Amino acid sequence: MTGLLLINLGTPDAPTTPAVRRYLREFLSDPRVIDINPVGRALLLNLFILPFRPAKSAAAYRQVWDPEHGSPLMMHSKALAAGVQQQLGSAWQVELAMRYGSPSIAAGLEKLRSCTRIVVLPLFPQYAASSTATAVARTMELATATWDVAPLDIVPAFHADAKFLDAFAVVAKPALAEARADHVLFSFHGLPERQIKKSGDAGCLASPTCCDRKDAPKNCYRAQCFATARGLATRLGIAEGTYTVCFQSRLGRTPWITPHTDVEIEVLAKAGHKRLAVFCPAFVADCLETLEEIGIRAKEQWQAAGGEELVLVPSLNATPAWVDAVCSIAERHAVEAAP
Repeated sequence: MTGLLLINLGTPDAPTTPAVRRYLREFLSDPRVIDINPVGRALLLNLFILPFRPAKSAAAYRQVWDPEHGSPLMMHSKALAAGVQQQLGSAWQVELAMRYGSPSIAAGLEKLRSCTRIVVLPLFPQYAASSTATAVARTMELATATWDVAPLDIVPAFHADAKFLDAFAVVAKPALAEARADHVLFSFHGLPERQIKKSGDAGCLASPTCCDRKDAPKNCYRAQCFATARGLATRLGIAEGTYTVCFQSRLGRTPWITPHTDVEIEVLAKAGHKRLAVFCPAFVADCLETLEEIGIRAKEQWQAAGGEELVLVPSLNATPAWVDAVCSIAERHAVEAAP
């Protein structure tokens, strides 16, 4: 039997301050997430983040928390795993894991221990050390700690995978038609500039358009975001000049990649745009960053700035097109990686 381990980032167990604090402590203690020296990271975490941010984040989670199913990210991720298992059938065993929190990667690997091979699919379309790399590193650490090590096949970033882009286009098309937008934002999760440069080359971030080129470094997150946006725009007939690639969720005072989503919202409103559609193609499941940050806060900002309507394009979640795409990616990779 072949195992498939689907890995997403994680979510608190509850929309409460203690639960969010536990989650943030694990998440932000990762040196690939806050990539500064250990002493500085500990001081930042314990003196400036954990005393204040958990209560604010818990309040945000409560705005999107489902009373019956809990975290939207967990709800959609479980439904995806179930749908993929049903479609792949008995020749595969599918398990869901989160890099932080539960269900853990350790628990997922333990359930797959009897499999002859394990395909590991980090559910991050664009590569970043703080998402893809940390998930893979933790999986490898745990898998190689046992006496017998099962063969692992790691699926790389799928930012330009045709099945991924086709699935997102299927989900987005009716939302775009309903939105009747006069401009589109492709809003990706932001990263500190230093992390982009670590994965790039000497020319990284030398100009505003340096990532929007075909010869960008293979692990450049920002370049992969531009490639995803181009692929979706082509499929959906969104003309060049009518969409903007931007980055949300910045934290702290260090420089983060630009343009920033909240800044672009103000610019577009001042330019006279009234109806805005926002994609979040760094997320394969709706979560706090899509539903609350864009669906609530960005919408309020847009309307306060003079815009009329902001429509959040739904993420892939567990839609049939995405279930089919995940199965295709896993099966294709299993064949390509077979000895």
